[in-house]
Amino acid sequence: MAELDPKVAAIVDRATRDDDSDEDALIAALEDDSELDAFREQRLQQLHAEFDKARQLRANDHGTYVEIKDEKGLMDITTSTKLCVVHFFKPDFNRCGIMDSHLESLAPAHYEARFLKINVDNCPFLVTRLKVKVLPCVIAFINGVGVDRVIGFEGLGRTPDSFTTRDLEARLIRADVLSRKKVSAEDEKRANIKSKEAKDDDDDEDWD
Repeated sequence: MAELDPKVAAIVDRATRDDDSDEDALIAALEDDSELDAFREQRLQQLHAEFDKARQLRANDHGTYVEIKDEKGLMDITTSTKLCVVHFFKPDFNRCGIMDSHLESLAPAHYEARFLKINVDNCPFLVTRLKVKVLPCVIAFINGVGVDRVIGFEGLGRTPDSFTTRDLEARLIRADVLSRKKVSAEDEKRANIKSKEAKDDDDDEDWD
């Protein structure tokens, strides 16, 4: 993805996280920067463009983590939206609850992607087509094409059973479905609390 000026990125991310729609305040924050250098005009233009993009994306349910009830609805979204992260889950699986807590923390920070989940019982065709056999299963889509999948907790954290929201974020950034690191310490703390609440039973959860 195109590199965004770090100062512009910080201002836009803070504003969109707080659902701030005052563009004048964002420009003022950038102009308060003591480094009035040759890049100032470029940064202002970039700020306008990024803020407008973020506002449009949020108007289309980006920045939220929602459950889709049927597979046609899921296919419609993943094929019409450039960046999607989809969690295939079962509500009674504890590990799916843990994954949920991390995705709930990622979604508001990463408005550039749609974060979705679907109960595997509601999408038998997709489960077969995508060969989803172990839960939780998180698939990253770019323009309707799966570019990465997290099976269980595999490839996250130092051990399979111990990972953080930032570990998941880093994995999705490497897949190019998220743009850059955005998860704050507060996001991480909230996710860890929810994760501990869900972590009663960590058995592997094959269900087919």
